[in-house]
Amino acid sequence: MKNHILTAAAAVALLAGAATAEEVRVYNWSDYIDEDLLTKFEEETGIDLIYDVFDSNELLETKMLAGGSGYDVVVPSGTFLQRQITAGAFQKLDVAQLSNHGNLWDLIKDVTAGYDPDNAYSINYMWGSTGLGVNVGKVKEILGDDAPLNSMELVLNPANMEKLAACGVHFLDAPSEIIPMVLQYLGENPDSHERDVIEKAEPVLTAVRPHIQKFHSSEYINALANGDICVAVGWSGDILQARDRAAEAENGVEIAYNAFAEGSLMWFDQMAIPADAPNPEAAHKFLNFILDAQNMATASNYVYYANGNIASQEHLVEDVIGDPAIYPDEETMSNFYITTPYPSKTQRVVTRLWTKVKSGT
Repeated sequence: MKNHILTAAAAVALLAGAATAEEVRVYNWSDYIDEDLLTKFEEETGIDLIYDVFDSNELLETKMLAGGSGYDVVVPSGTFLQRQITAGAFQKLDVAQLSNHGNLWDLIKDVTAGYDPDNAYSINYMWGSTGLGVNVGKVKEILGDDAPLNSMELVLNPANMEKLAACGVHFLDAPSEIIPMVLQYLGENPDSHERDVIEKAEPVLTAVRPHIQKFHSSEYINALANGDICVAVGWSGDILQARDRAAEAENGVEIAYNAFAEGSLMWFDQMAIPADAPNPEAAHKFLNFILDAQNMATASNYVYYANGNIASQEHLVEDVIGDPAIYPDEETMSNFYITTPYPSKTQRVVTRLWTKVKSGT
């Protein structure tokens, strides 16, 4: 994709009032789209696409709630979207401008409506679960053939973590995912907003903190693929990307993704238009482009995530649509849970707890 750099000559032309190309600015997660799609959008529409990336909901939320982000399309996860809608950060979609809106999957729309009533403000881009990425050979070498590769015991039991520290363990830098995970492990409500329940996660995380090499929400992809780490608590599609990169490199690294046997968080990344978007018309054109069945399939075939577009499924490669780690069976999905946004008072508790855990103090 070409760089959008304003040259001196272009600046002079702009100041002289010359006509400039229409622009749309998109802010999406890193490693989350086939860049050929970005070029295709520009070629089909004549609109310049300025595409930036982030790797945490917290970073995106800071920009959104401050106002004036400058973006036309952003991609928050469901719980963050819900809170930002309440704060007035988004504008309602004009479905009349979205001729491909009928491609959305009712099964997913029914769930995302819990975050976005009537799906009035957003469309689903991708969805998946949070679970374990493991270097099968290394983990079994350290813990034995009966290593709990699909259990939170692997990463929340200090005895296991002490041994795994030698080969490297990463956790998502995502308190809204990791804290519910720990509560699920403890048999508590993972969606609890009660301070005394949330604080039960702290001693569990503190006990394994010395053995966590890094908290990061994207570096674990290459780290797993290269064999630099042996375990990551991460997002399904990212870990499957790591699996495929390792296979392509033929480096002898076998990566597997497993949802937690105890129950995994089901998450949804939603495309929405900020209330103060500079070019909402172009934003709708971008959303409609993504809603095209073939385009959405191209995105899923590249990132190995499930999407909320039912019409795209006939265009998905078998490695995607036929992989139960991406499109789980009904039994697995019945074990998933979702969470709702923390109110501001609870969010402060979560933020303090997370800062304390990450710092190791």
